[in-house]
Amino acid sequence: MSFYIAVVGGTQDDPETARLAEAVGREIAARGGVLICGGGAGVMRAASRGAREHGGVVLGILPGGDRSGGNPYLSLAVATGLGDARNAIIARTVDAMIAVGGGYGTLSEIALALKMDKPVVALQSWKVEAPVQPHRRIAHCSTAEAAVETAWQAAAGEGEAFVDN
Repeated sequence: MSFYIAVVGGTQDDPETARLAEAVGREIAARGGVLICGGGAGVMRAASRGAREHGGVVLGILPGGDRSGGNPYLSLAVATGLGDARNAIIARTVDAMIAVGGGYGTLSEIALALKMDKPVVALQSWKVEAPVQPHRRIAHCSTAEAAVETAWQAAAGEGEAFVDN
């Protein structure tokens, strides 16, 4: 089965974060998954590049009202005109989410995914702990391969996907 996996993160172009995001995109493509992202720069562009250069499909959910605002590696783009509110569309659309680095926009995507009971995997990203034990928690991984494997298992409902790796 093909899963829709979000890759979220900041718009910064830090070389290490970009390397991780590109590797995540490559791993999603290798499994036949569809990569969903915000369609912009930074982590989104790097993950999109990794997926597309390895034959994958990338759907960008853009904040602006024009499809031309997306990065050049998108297979498809949806121009929402919703700004940051498009984060809810990303969270609702996917079977699992992988956060790579990121700032407060990434944190909002993580929170929305958790609220929507979607699995979230962090790769050098936020460490968030709810004041009470939530139904879902963020799984932390140290490699792109482990992050995609964990997200894939969680999307499939297999195994204990929310243990620290």
